Amino acid sequence: MTQIGNRNSAIGNITLFVFDVDGVLTDGGIYVDDTGNEFKKFHVRDGMMMRAAQKVGYRIGIISARPARLTALRMTDLKVDAFVQGEHDKASALRRMCDQLDVEPAQTAFMGDDLFDLPALRISGYPVTVADAPQDVKQFAEYVTRQPGGHGAVREAIEHVIKAQGRWEELIGQYVG
Repeated sequence: MTQIGNRNSAIGNITLFVFDVDGVLTDGGIYVDDTGNEFKKFHVRDGMMMRAAQKVGYRIGIISARPARLTALRMTDLKVDAFVQGEHDKASALRRMCDQLDVEPAQTAFMGDDLFDLPALRISGYPVTVADAPQDVKQFAEYVTRQPGGHGAVREAIEHVIKAQGRWEELIGQYVG
């Protein structure tokens, strides 16, 4: 991993998690049946951790270059705070999302997996990628998950940040009272 400045201090400022979809929230596969219906697989633990993070005050955003009805349905179900589809300029989309949510890009952990994501990774406060990302993407990440995209990598990234901020017990307390 190549460091981009001193990002370790930035992890303490993260209040917004922003995720790419294909290859991060999914395994990157786009499954199409004989009639043209598209299918994607989302990992339930990723969604659960997104909702858990919201319970303790974090916000969740999604930026996807590829529009898909399935993605819109899943993000509506998860009640994400901000959602952008069909946007190839992810740095601009991230800046607009930050403006909308009154957050600085330095307060975001952006997680992407491919070249389209590099501009957003570079402006985020804490760039994250998945285990199966290309090396050209990994070199710009502060944290690379052990899990590949679509297999709990989002949960791992959120857990990593929350634990680094010393807030894990607060999140657990939401469930054990």
